[in-house]
Amino acid sequence: MLIPSIDLMGGKIVQLVQGKRKALEFGDFEVWVTRFSKYPLVQLIDLDAAIGNGDNVGLIRELARKLPCQVGGGIRSVAAAEAALAAGARRVIIGSALFAEDQLHEDFAEKIATAVGSSRLVFALDAIGGRVTIHGWRKVTNVSPLQMVQALDRWCGAFLYTHVETEGLLQGFPQDVIRPLREATTRQLIAAGGIRSQGEIDELHRIGVDSVVGMAIYKGLLPGFV
Repeated sequence: MLIPSIDLMGGKIVQLVQGKRKALEFGDFEVWVTRFSKYPLVQLIDLDAAIGNGDNVGLIRELARKLPCQVGGGIRSVAAAEAALAAGARRVIIGSALFAEDQLHEDFAEKIATAVGSSRLVFALDAIGGRVTIHGWRKVTNVSPLQMVQALDRWCGAFLYTHVETEGLLQGFPQDVIRPLREATTRQLIAAGGIRSQGEIDELHRIGVDSVVGMAIYKGLLPGFV
């Protein structure tokens, strides 16, 4: 399954390279809402909230009413998750809140799953150098994605793995990193980071992994995408 991505920063749709350099920016939301409306799921990320630099709550609410979304970025409490779901999100993406002092915070995972239901939670595995990174990719922990999957599997409906080193570079997604994760969980597994072609999406689909795609869509590299 192809999951289009909408990343928000400063009230606009953006595409960043490795979470740092802005490569693309769009202010026309309706054209993308129209194009994405045929997809069963769209990923909506508030980058400002993720890095602690304000938020795009109004836009999140507006887009979540128009598109079937999984919403992430700065959701670090049960109340924030509940608010996003109440605003129309189908699921919420949780990352940094699953850590306390660089260690996995399993009590929080259980708490939020009890509050909103595990099927409505996507746990984020954003990795740099084989370690999970948090707080908008600004801090690297000592936890590997595989350790995180094994520890938290019971409390979510899906895992989202982002390979930060290739994010936004359109150099392809390193599929060898996703196979051990696929073998470790029966939950939905979603890959992101550098996916550039329909062939990659198809190959991931063959091993039971869905694809989040941003830059390749916005640069018009997927011929079948309209």
